[in-house]
Amino acid sequence: MTGDIAQLGQYIGAGLACLALAGAAMGVGNVAGNFLNGALRNPAAAKEQTGNFFVGMAFAEALGLFGFVVALLLLFAV
Repeated sequence: MTGDIAQLGQYIGAGLACLALAGAAMGVGNVAGNFLNGALRNPAAAKEQTGNFFVGMAFAEALGLFGFVVALLLLFAV
């Protein structure tokens, strides 16, 4: 009985950690949408903001990958 409850806790924790992937998808969409909105409003300033765009995308994706790694750790390492 105790092994089943522990395994259930692992699955629930891994599922909750995978919610970070949904947050990363929303973050990437938000960053890309705001960059596109700003680039269309002021095309001359788009070149200076491209670096910020890539940094924002990298941070959003990194948070999703961290959540995925935590989910894998909960499933297989604990």
